[in-house]
Amino acid sequence: MELQTQTMQSELKFLRSQINPHFLFNTLNNLYALTLKKSDDAPEIVLKLSEMMRYMLYECNERRVPLQKEVAYMKNYLDLERLRQHESIDIQFNQTGDISDQSIAPLLLIPFIENSFKHGVGSQINHGFVNIDMNVQGNKLTFIIENSKGPSQPRQVHRKSGGIGLVNVRRRLNLIYDDQYHLKISNEPNIYRVTLDLNL
Repeated sequence: MELQTQTMQSELKFLRSQINPHFLFNTLNNLYALTLKKSDDAPEIVLKLSEMMRYMLYECNERRVPLQKEVAYMKNYLDLERLRQHESIDIQFNQTGDISDQSIAPLLLIPFIENSFKHGVGSQINHGFVNIDMNVQGNKLTFIIENSKGPSQPRQVHRKSGGIGLVNVRRRLNLIYDDQYHLKISNEPNIYRVTLDLNL
């Protein structure tokens, strides 16, 4: 049992180590694009990125982190995307319920958000959206994220090159939450939807 526990902890550390550089790579690409345009938004993105890196480096080494901090991290990410995306992209984050005394595995939800931009609105020229609804009732969390898909988007949204995020989050859910979660992914012609019910 001790060996099994050590193996699980090692695997979780490995999965987390894959998430952080994956996110950093995407963010630096965004920042690079803005610096090429000499955008006035670049300094604000550097500040957001600094806050997010501080969270990833110094606060995500625990098995659980305060849900409030995880939500702040996601909001920073969305603010960064609002600066980067075209004005026609509508980005909404709605959070209801009390999150003050709850905790969650670190960086568990961000791969869903990353994918919604990378494989959804990121491939669209015209109008698009990313809608996130998060509700916490007691220790029950419901996380729903929907993103628009371009008309030419193939049905298999997550290509091999961009699938590491979802593969990792599924593995982490299995390792940490076992039978305490339900994940549903709906891939419709114009909308991609992820629904996660989680017992915190």
